[in-house]
Amino acid sequence: MTDIPTAHRRITDILDEVDTVIVGKRSATEVVLSGVLAGGHVLMEDYPGLGKTLAARTFARALGLDFTRAQFTPDLLPSDLTGSFVYDQGRGAFEFRKGPVFTGLLLADEINRTPPKTQAALLEAMQEQQVTVEGQTFPLPQPFHVIATANPVEYEGTYPLPEAQLDRFLVRVAFGYPTAEEEWDVLGRRMQRRREETEVRRVVDAEELLSLQASMEDVTVSPEVGRYCVALARASRDHEHALMGASPRGSLALLLVGRAYAVVKGRDYLTPDDVKAVAPAVLEHRVVVRPELWMSEVSSRSIVADLLRSVPTPRTAVRPS
Repeated sequence: MTDIPTAHRRITDILDEVDTVIVGKRSATEVVLSGVLAGGHVLMEDYPGLGKTLAARTFARALGLDFTRAQFTPDLLPSDLTGSFVYDQGRGAFEFRKGPVFTGLLLADEINRTPPKTQAALLEAMQEQQVTVEGQTFPLPQPFHVIATANPVEYEGTYPLPEAQLDRFLVRVAFGYPTAEEEWDVLGRRMQRRREETEVRRVVDAEELLSLQASMEDVTVSPEVGRYCVALARASRDHEHALMGASPRGSLALLLVGRAYAVVKGRDYLTPDDVKAVAPAVLEHRVVVRPELWMSEVSSRSIVADLLRSVPTPRTAVRPS
């Protein structure tokens, strides 16, 4: 297991390498990496052309993980993801042919373009790190992470993710449009390298990533900050504009992602500011707005922002004893 100071240095190296490709989105990539370090899966929901697929591929290379891309389409079948049994005439027996889910990092590209039956095929893999086909269970390689992309503006030909599946994603991240200077930087880098492809150096491998993930358990969490995570999740259930709030899985996600974010920032203890930094990515996709407010300016984002303003922030020492 890697100690916290060493983990912070390696994490910084990973983010610096990602920054060579993803321009001006350090805060977003910090949250994405925090989700991976916490052992979870990431949903990138943003407009087309903002680097979601590129970010997933870049993280896979920097983390040294086997990478598989599955393009989610309306005709994609569950067996296209998990694999299936195929009859081997030479052996006179059925053998299991593994699908793209058997990898280190699976890019589920445009996950909301495939029917719920196929979306559900990922549930077992994401939650239990295994797949079951025709009554037989096959463990997935470790580490295993899903980075899914979704387009929030197109509705024709899409199938919204059910709340049960959204809850399996530890964080949901949006990059947003770059500034004019950042956009020019993207163009400048493309002209400088004289080709479309980008080169990303492998910073760690799968074994070291597992060691980094294990080191997150050494982050100190005071009872006050732990209860703050609980208070935020519970307040989301009681908010007047929320039809459904975050489950206990949401408060646990705040704790886990917050610990990883603390290490990203070079600390071995969790602070309320760490929790606030990751709360939008952790809670927004777990909050459902009341139907009668869908045409108003109320959104899950505004509800979470209200929670961060209204839930009292605990007073803790700079460093827990």
